[in-house]
Formats: sequence, structure tokens, C-alpha cells
Amino acid sequence: MRSLLFVPGDSPRKLDKALDSGADALILDLEDSVAPSEKPAARAAAAAFLARTRGAAARPQLYVRINALDTGLADDDLAAVMPAGPDGIMLPKAVGGADVAALGARLAVHEAQADLPDGATRILPIATETAQAVFALGTLAGASPRLVGLTWGAEDLSADLGAETNRDEAGWTAPFRLARNLALLAAAAAEVDPIDTINAAFRDLDGLARECREARRDGFTGKMAIHPAQVPVINAAFTPSQAEIARARAVVAAFAQAPGTGVVGVEGQMLDRPHLRRAERLLARVKPA
Repeated sequence: MRSLLFVPGDSPRKLDKALDSGADALILDLEDSVAPSEKPAARAAAAAFLARTRGAAARPQLYVRINALDTGLADDDLAAVMPAGPDGIMLPKAVGGADVAALGARLAVHEAQADLPDGATRILPIATETAQAVFALGTLAGASPRLVGLTWGAEDLSADLGAETNRDEAGWTAPFRLARNLALLAAAAAEVDPIDTINAAFRDLDGLARECREARRDGFTGKMAIHPAQVPVINAAFTPSQAEIARARAVVAAFAQAPGTGVVGVEGQMLDRPHLRRAERLLARVKPA
């Protein structure tokens, strides 16, 4: 998933419009974008949207961001949307593997009750929204086979730290660069996709493109969006070029032609096994023609 677009769960109009955004995944939000008084209506709207669209031949992945496990709202969220079979659940305020495992157990019950395949619902945690969560990043590896990726968040972390801002003229300030980098490492350790956080300046598409390039450079495979206008920029940044695909295929082919060897020559360069792994990972992100 290159682009993951947040859509308020209490707006059927925005949900329907988001289907044409080009996003690889829609995140039907029941948390921050929905006022407490509107939570029941948002659950009903999200469930109806899922039921209406899940069978479509060509559609984005459909995730639901529930409320945090400690709010007392998560069980009602799951009870409302799980019968409609979302592709995954985004877990906010996740504190390491324990929260992911706890959610996984709840999903197993809901899947059985809704006659859904066991393990079909994936989990995507927002893994850095509190200082406690940052220290628990190392516990995500192996927490659940449902874990499909992880992303990080800076806004709630700002509040938890009491930070006056999380950005300056150069980009992320030091505590938030640390959280970003640790989230990237945690995803690699868990062997799941690292998804970069939002850019709240949704009108600054040049700044978004620059942030996407930096994220991809460092190893992120996608980015979350808060506005449909951000989706094409994100998709373009995280889609490998034809030249990159051709290069990766050449590396894979060179190693296939020399089984058992540790080093091959490609286009005048000597490449070893880490280059093969990098090429394989790039090709895994390429959509079939």
C-alpha cells in the first residue's frame, strides 16, 4: 500500500468520494475526526459503506481506525464494523506487541461470529503516539500474524511530550525524527511494511513530494494522507520507475543465473546478497500489469 487516505467515518458523502481518489487503501476513521456525540452514527455509516463496497471487483483496501483500546469505545467499534468484513483495523495509541495481540484475540472472536475466515482481518498499528509506545516498539515483532505493517504518529506524541511543535524550518524536530527512525527499524525487525505518517499541510504538495522522496529513500513503502489531493503525489513517489524495475529484474536474473554465488556483476557493478534482497523487495511492490 503506497497511499492510505483517512476518511471521516461519519460522512457518507466523503466515503463515497474517496473511492475515486486513487488511494491504495481507505482508512475509515472512527477516532480523531469524529466527535464523541457522532460515534454511533459514524459506526453505522462505516459499516454500511463496507457492506456496500467490499464485494466490488476494483476497490481500495478498506481499513477502519477504531478508538484506542483503553477508551472503552473499541469494542463497540468492532461490533459495528466487523460483520461487514473490513480488510484491516488500524489501531491508534498502540503500546507495542501486547496491544496488537489483544486486538488480534478480539478480531478472532468477531471473525468467528461473522463467519469470516480466521485471520483475514489485518492489523496496522500507529506505534509511536505516546512515549510509552516508543519504548515498546521492539515488542511488535512476532506479536501477531495479522500484523501487516506499522506507521508512526507525531501529533499525539507532541501532546504526550508537551512539545510546543513537532516541526521547524528544517523538518521534524529531534524527538520526532527519533520516533520516525525507530518506527522504521521496528517495521524492519517485524518484517512488515513501514508506512510514513501524515503531512498536515495538505496544500503544500511540493513539501509533501519532498517528504515522500525522503521517506522512500530511507525505506518507507507508503504514506498516509489526510486529503485526496495528496494521493497522486504519494502514489507517484512510491511507485518504482520503469528503469528501477528493469534494474531490479536484472539483479534478480543475474543471481538466478549464478546459483550459489554470493557476488554477481550487473552493468559494471559488483553486487552481493543485500542488493538481491533490495531488488526483490522493490519488485514485490510492483502491481501486476
